Amino acid sequence: MATSTYTSVVLAKRPKDNIVAGETFKVVSDNPVPAADSLKDGEVLFETNYLSIDPAMRGWLNDTRSYVPPVGVGEVMRGLVVGTVKASKDPSFPVGSYATGTVGWRELKVCKAKKELQKVHLPRGAQLTDLLSVLGMTGLTAYFGILDVGKVKAGDFVVVSGAAGATGSVVGQIAKLKGATVLGIAGSDDKCRWLVEELGFDGALNYKDKQFFKKFRDATKNLIDVYFDNVGGEVLDMALGRAKPHARFVMCGGISQYNTSKPQGPKNYLMIISMRIRMEGFIVFDYEKEYPRALRDLGQWLSEGKIKRKETIVKGGLVKAEEALRDLYNGINTGKLMVEVKPVATKAHPSL
Repeated sequence: MATSTYTSVVLAKRPKDNIVAGETFKVVSDNPVPAADSLKDGEVLFETNYLSIDPAMRGWLNDTRSYVPPVGVGEVMRGLVVGTVKASKDPSFPVGSYATGTVGWRELKVCKAKKELQKVHLPRGAQLTDLLSVLGMTGLTAYFGILDVGKVKAGDFVVVSGAAGATGSVVGQIAKLKGATVLGIAGSDDKCRWLVEELGFDGALNYKDKQFFKKFRDATKNLIDVYFDNVGGEVLDMALGRAKPHARFVMCGGISQYNTSKPQGPKNYLMIISMRIRMEGFIVFDYEKEYPRALRDLGQWLSEGKIKRKETIVKGGLVKAEEALRDLYNGINTGKLMVEVKPVATKAHPSL
C-alpha cells in the first residue's frame, strides 16, 4: 500500500557557529502526498533518489547578503537532487524518467517541470549519481574554476586544497590533463594515497601531519603558479607565502571557516601586492550559458577514463541529511558526499 505522507527537512533555527543536532533542522514527516490527478499542465510529481551534500549549504543558513538568498526559517532546506518522475502532465518528462533540480531536502515535490527540472543525459560509462558530481555542479565548478579563472596551462605548478573532496579531486585531474604538475592537500594519509595512486596527482600532503608545514615548503620549493582554494584559513596563508610573481589564486570555497562566527582572514595578504597575485572568486552560476561545452568535455573525459570519481553515499534516507552535512565539515567524505533518499531500482540508460 502506498504511503499517504512524505518527509521533508526544514530550517528550524539559524546556527551561530556549528550546526546543532536536533536544533538547526526539523524533520517533518506528515506532509500529505499530492494526488497525481491534481497536477496541472506542465507539472510533474517528482521523487528524490539522491541528495547532494555540499559545503556551500552552511552559508545558505546565514542571514547575510550572498549570491543566493538565505534559506528562510521554516522553509525546506535548499539542495540539489537527482530523482524520478512519478506522475506527469508534461510529455517531455514522462513517468519513470530521471531529472535533476534544486528540489531541496524533501522526498516528493510537485514541480513545474521545464522551470524546475533538467533532463538527464548520461554519456557512456556514467551513472545516475554522476549528475550530482562530475557531471553536475561539482564538475562544472572544477571545470570553470581551473580553466577559466585559473587559466591553467602546461608546465604550471598547481596546488589544490581540499583535494580529496568532490570539487578538488576533479580540479586536480583537469589540471593534469592540461599538462600541469599537481600537488593536493587532504586530511588523511588514505586520501593522499587515493589522490596519487588512483587520480594521478604528482604529490599529496596530509595537513594533519605534524611535519606538514615543512613538507609543504619543501614540496613548493619552485613556488606556485595556480592555487585552487577550497579551504581558506592557515593553508591559504601558507600558499600566499609560496606564490610566484603573477600567480593565480582561484577562490572557490573556505570550508575551514564556514562553522565559525569569527572567520579568519588571510594574514599574509601583503604577498598579494608584492607578488602581484591575482586572487579571484567565482560562482559557477555565472557560466550557465557555457554549461553545454563543459559537460561535453567532462562527459568525454569520464567516458575515456581520463577523469575518475569516488562517492561517499550515506544510506538511511532523508533523516540522515543533517548528520551528513555536519560530518562533511569533519572530512567524512572522499569524493562526492550524498544521501541516498530512495534507491534507484534500475539504472538510467546512457544517451549515446
